[in-house]
Amino acid sequence: MAYDTPETSLNASVIRQHAEVQFAEELAELVRADDRQRPPNWLLSPWAVRTYVLGGTLENGSIISPKYIGNARLVEIAVATLATDRALLLYGLPGTAKSWLAEHLAAAITGNSTLLIQGTAGTDESTIRYGWNYARLLVEGPSAEALVVSPMMRAMRDGKLARIEELTRIPAEVQDTLITILSEKTLPVPELNMEVQAQKGFNVIATANNRDKGVNELSSALMRRFNTVVLPLPATMDEEVDIVDRRVAQLGRALELPAEKPALEEIRRVVTVFRELRDGVTADGKTKLKTPSGTLSTAEAISVMTNGLAMAAYYGDGALHAGDLAAGLTGAIIKDPVQDRVVWLEYLQTVVKDRSGWRDFYRACHEVL
Repeated sequence: MAYDTPETSLNASVIRQHAEVQFAEELAELVRADDRQRPPNWLLSPWAVRTYVLGGTLENGSIISPKYIGNARLVEIAVATLATDRALLLYGLPGTAKSWLAEHLAAAITGNSTLLIQGTAGTDESTIRYGWNYARLLVEGPSAEALVVSPMMRAMRDGKLARIEELTRIPAEVQDTLITILSEKTLPVPELNMEVQAQKGFNVIATANNRDKGVNELSSALMRRFNTVVLPLPATMDEEVDIVDRRVAQLGRALELPAEKPALEEIRRVVTVFRELRDGVTADGKTKLKTPSGTLSTAEAISVMTNGLAMAAYYGDGALHAGDLAAGLTGAIIKDPVQDRVVWLEYLQTVVKDRSGWRDFYRACHEVL
């Protein structure tokens, strides 16, 4: 058994490795230790996939790092769904690690997370089904050689997992192209009088949210073909701080930022701001707050911290300070230049200004407004 990505060698010059490449050693350890029953064409058993995603220690002492920090039961439901004939829809607010979890599930189950369709307003049926090499089509007419195989068709043919990002951004009439694929497990090619039938192991992981502009609701016919798992925002402050800390460390290494690892206290301050503004109340429950128009997700907190590291590395002393975070934090909060600016100013004046140990944070944020 092997993890067959298009490029399996670890290339240090790549900004972001595919999951199956970045965590190849952990996956190999799990393959060696996994003696449980595996669904057809799966490289790991559901137990091993769960261990890969949530982390753990194997009997031989090998440590598997957690890829997703959250409700373990949701991960188990997602894995179990993919072992059936129902597709999986990861649903939730932006920044709740839907794409991250989908990639790692595909990497662990099939060894290939690259069979990806990115949903946009311009996605058409050919992106999901198949396309044509029009130069050959004009010369030869419809033929197998002129057919351009989509990631979906390849996944069906090889018994792999196909990923669809931002399903609700795809126009409704194009979304419904999936109904035949998910119901009949076949993809007709009428131009060639043939069809591609899904091999065992094929399934679809889709992600969607209902907060961004340009959302197209899924039809009830399509929704019935999916088992929906709603991914929540991190439940506790400590959980969110842990997620941000891990991802910022990974990104810092990948980008080779010459800065010190941020202190947990700085991460906790950014996460505190995000959580309080998201919830509309301070952590102690004493002060009600106005909420900004943005989602202030964990992913945005990671971005703010990474941007702060870059500022500290290239324009500071290498250690992360409040001034390095201020501009990125302000930009993440103020999406509407009028409404959100009022919310942020009020929060700085009523909460941050008098909070013990936050005076430097207040001054830095106030300076960039």
